[in-house]
Amino acid sequence: MTSDLSEIPIPTPPPAASFDAPVTTVADLLRRAAANWPDSTIRIVSARPAADDPEQFRYPDLLARARRVAACLRHAPTSQAGRVALLLDRPWEFLPVFWGCLLAGQVPCVVPTGSGDPDVRARLLRHLDTLLDRPLVVAAEERVEEVRRAGELAVIGAEELIRAGSPAAGDPEVVAPSPEDVALLVLTSGSTGAAKAVRLTHANLLAAMAAKARVQQATATDVYLNWISYDHVAALLECHLLPMSVGACQVQVEPDVVLEDPGRFLELAATHRVTVTFTPNFLFGQLVGSFAEDPRRDALDLSALRTVISGGEAVVTETATAFLDLLAPSGLRRDVLVPAFGMTETCAGSVYSYDFPAADKGSAFAALGRPVPGLRMRIVGEDGPLVVDGEVGELQLSGPMVFAGYLDNPAANAAAFTADGWFRTGDLGRIDDGRLTLVGRSKDSIIVNGVNYFSQDLEPVLEELDGVRRSYVVAFPTRPPGADTEQLVVAFVPDTAATGPAHAAELHRVVTAIRGTTIMQWGFRPAVILPLTVEDMPKTSLGKIQRTALRRRLEAGDLADREAEVAALTQAQLGGYTAPQGRTETALAALYAEMFALDPATLSATASFFDIGGTSLDILRLKRWLELRMGVRDLPVSAILLAPTVRELATRIDAGAPSAATAYDPLVPLQLTGTRTPLFCVHPGVGEVLVFVNLAKYFTNERPFYALRARGFNPGEPHFTDFAEMVGCYVDAIRRVQPHGPYAVAGYSYGGAVAFEIAKVLEAAGERVDFVGIFNLPPHIKYRMNQLDVTEGAINLAFFLSLITGEQAAELPAQLRPLPLDDQMRALVALAPEGRMDELDLDLAGFTAWAALAQSLLTMGRSYEPSGSVGSLTVFYAIPLVGTKEDWLRDQLRKWDGFTRSGNRYVDVPGEHYTLMGPRHVARFQAVLRAELDRSLDGR
Repeated sequence: MTSDLSEIPIPTPPPAASFDAPVTTVADLLRRAAANWPDSTIRIVSARPAADDPEQFRYPDLLARARRVAACLRHAPTSQAGRVALLLDRPWEFLPVFWGCLLAGQVPCVVPTGSGDPDVRARLLRHLDTLLDRPLVVAAEERVEEVRRAGELAVIGAEELIRAGSPAAGDPEVVAPSPEDVALLVLTSGSTGAAKAVRLTHANLLAAMAAKARVQQATATDVYLNWISYDHVAALLECHLLPMSVGACQVQVEPDVVLEDPGRFLELAATHRVTVTFTPNFLFGQLVGSFAEDPRRDALDLSALRTVISGGEAVVTETATAFLDLLAPSGLRRDVLVPAFGMTETCAGSVYSYDFPAADKGSAFAALGRPVPGLRMRIVGEDGPLVVDGEVGELQLSGPMVFAGYLDNPAANAAAFTADGWFRTGDLGRIDDGRLTLVGRSKDSIIVNGVNYFSQDLEPVLEELDGVRRSYVVAFPTRPPGADTEQLVVAFVPDTAATGPAHAAELHRVVTAIRGTTIMQWGFRPAVILPLTVEDMPKTSLGKIQRTALRRRLEAGDLADREAEVAALTQAQLGGYTAPQGRTETALAALYAEMFALDPATLSATASFFDIGGTSLDILRLKRWLELRMGVRDLPVSAILLAPTVRELATRIDAGAPSAATAYDPLVPLQLTGTRTPLFCVHPGVGEVLVFVNLAKYFTNERPFYALRARGFNPGEPHFTDFAEMVGCYVDAIRRVQPHGPYAVAGYSYGGAVAFEIAKVLEAAGERVDFVGIFNLPPHIKYRMNQLDVTEGAINLAFFLSLITGEQAAELPAQLRPLPLDDQMRALVALAPEGRMDELDLDLAGFTAWAALAQSLLTMGRSYEPSGSVGSLTVFYAIPLVGTKEDWLRDQLRKWDGFTRSGNRYVDVPGEHYTLMGPRHVARFQAVLRAELDRSLDGR
């Protein structure tokens, strides 16, 4: 069966003013908009406005900027295939470069920028270098060096590209593309290294724009608002190309503006008299939960808003209706919300429902409506024939807006299309009276907050975790009644022979490892982690776990006892429930619960921020939330590290700022459960211990994990003055919590030398030190310390914190040395990418103090000469900062053999010096480290 929207009336467009040539390429959309609607504007809303950020430009301005970029691209090292990868997210950079590519006859490919882990982006860039046949990468200036470090990629900064081109009056196309040529490449799956590139032709995109404009009745009088990042196809097509195709005005908003304050979405819509916008369903839930009591609601006038398209995930009828009810007093139309369906492969939105909410009463999820003109849809059963009205089968699509296939991927193309040319969406649905409703998916993906995640990207990583049985781990989605987005479930079969209390402790450790690894891979927490038996895991005859069958059992309540078992286990491991007392504890418990999607009624006052899932990135997020929600300002990171429970942190907050006389304690307890020998890890050369936060989670219920933090971060704390003072202080702190051996100490980079000296002091006191770990550091460090004067030290810290690029780090010493030290610090902070200082919760004073602390550690290292010996060392080696791993091991690291009394172990670990404990590698690194600890301490 097929259906379309041919009966929808077509709006009458304004007559063409000066561009009346046929529109045959996507670039013609910009040319026509500049000529016919010269006064229509694109207004930019920045997350962190700066004086030099462009607030708006008109279509002729955008065309002029794009022509400069196009002129520059003619001389840039683009690939033979003419492909350009765009690692950009700021609208004032992305839009001119995107259009410059099209004007120059190049094919842009939008690269996701959302991952906070540069190593994840590097993996994707290396994949794209092959997939796109050595493309030119255009990146934000602060990411140029990051791209260079990812491999031998051709890269240019966006600012340089925009400013360098000549202001040519025309476009530098040599041969205009044909409608069937590829105009745009869009990646199918976030940040994974296996992303496919969807080929969208000029004809695909133009057909889609015409059909969308017809359905949405879009005209030049409209104002479109977008707050979604451009790697999401709806942002680029639905909220940029579409309004441009009819000459409408646009408001382009950086995503963080809305993500950090959902109410800004409504404020912007009212302020700019927005008529059409797009948002996934999850934002409705956030607004319903947070905006009801917001005083800004009274001032809103949303009467101009005609259409809010919602796609990317199912629209929850109850939540969406509550959203309409909430804002009805603000003039929001009852029929404003339009559920929609679309895919990258269909040029975003291609099926729209203008019948909500009237036609969806009593349904948990909104139907998706009817296809745009030209698109046909059909439902097909397992045996092939078309399913009759109302029956469930696979949704298949055909039409001029359906993509031309995946780039250089014959196998994927063969699987994606039927013999008669219909696109297999992988979604299960039904058609009732021409209206589409989806009921599930046949492919292995999870959609969380409108973003697709693929099970096969996560499962192999989890399968490598110690305690998880191989081939018995599966990730799949669920959607509890009333939930505003899908949630992730991870089911696994534990691989442990322990029984009784030991089994419970081991199971909790594995659950914690699964949760932490998922957060680091995908950026969010599983809603449910289920330990199952082999018998509980349904498999096909080919050994594939049947995700759909598991999901049915979970949602039918058949696995409720397993869920309860994990909940009880977690509560018991966290020490039971203690009710919060007082205003600060109650507010803080509610904040923890919101951050980690927990029930506030079960959040104990003794719950530790790290035990319930907090990561190093969450620490900075918690600081921002404390400031926004509770008015707590200038809370040092150390307060959260040293007082991680609700009760401890509430006490710290109520006490106010620490005094200069506050006693310094170098020990930061990151994980305190377990009965095996504790591990003490020494900070790297910057003195801070956040690098160990994610690693410590893997030791839950196994052995306590302490980090040693340098002195000088808190107000009034003096720096250490020599190595012996520092080592003595650390030894005293260690013996205070563990009076006698056997000991286990380790150090990362600079901390490796400190760990070696700590072990010597402990052995000299007659104690056993059974494990000394060195993370990628040779014994002789003073040659490197002597390279770093005060200026170089500050530059090195700025590079470590990603305030500057490697290229800048090489050029800046000569430029900064003639300046007074205070001016050097100001210059380094001024070079930081927009928002980076906020992410680190740093200001000029904080950076200056940190640089002084790091310099004090470097100064002590300049006179450090290793001497004496310990029993043995375990040296973990990764890719060094300079040279090959083999040369690094042979010429530098093996010199540790001269400082031990028995043979050392040299253990290869993945990653580079700065990334060996980063999100991509920490799961493998911890497994290697834990195995070495077991071997040294327990003889395993």
